[in-house]
Amino acid sequence: MSTEFAISMPRWFAAYTRSNHERSAAAQLAQRSIAHFVPTYESVRVWKDRKKRLELALFPGYVFVRVPLEEKLRVLVVPGIVRLVGFDGHPLPVPDEEIETLRTVVQHKLKAEPHPYLVAGRKVRIVRGALEGMEGILIRKKGRLRVLVSINLIRQSAMIEVDAHDVEPIFESRARHAPDAAVLPFVSAVP
Repeated sequence: MSTEFAISMPRWFAAYTRSNHERSAAAQLAQRSIAHFVPTYESVRVWKDRKKRLELALFPGYVFVRVPLEEKLRVLVVPGIVRLVGFDGHPLPVPDEEIETLRTVVQHKLKAEPHPYLVAGRKVRIVRGALEGMEGILIRKKGRLRVLVSINLIRQSAMIEVDAHDVEPIFESRARHAPDAAVLPFVSAVP
């Protein structure tokens, strides 16, 4: 595939927006006839005197746009849009299959809600249940999520099955010192 063909072919891109500007950016994109998609979910908010159903962006701060790369300026001039997401200043396309999955979820009105991005190998903390507060390494085995917890002193590990909603990623500063060996349970990435 030639480079010229690649930049003239419409692709899906994630456009990063200013805070809470997904809807206004989408309205501006529609006025300019730019194909776009903002997946949403319904949330019930409770106040002292009432409950209210709100339609919120599934991915806060993002609108998906379908344009040829050579037309990215048409998107970047839209009020509320900050940039196209990519690497080293170059926008990267979102795979069509991922957008189609999201469209299917929205079309069939499947229950969806935002969740922290989790990948196998990431350090996580269990936030609900009997193991609340425990930390470990997230792994995937036989299609199920598990947290690997290790006791360094005895060089033994246990793999505990968890639900994705019961864990959250741990964001650590890169400048942290080595973990204190006296703190148990210590987490190891070795299965």
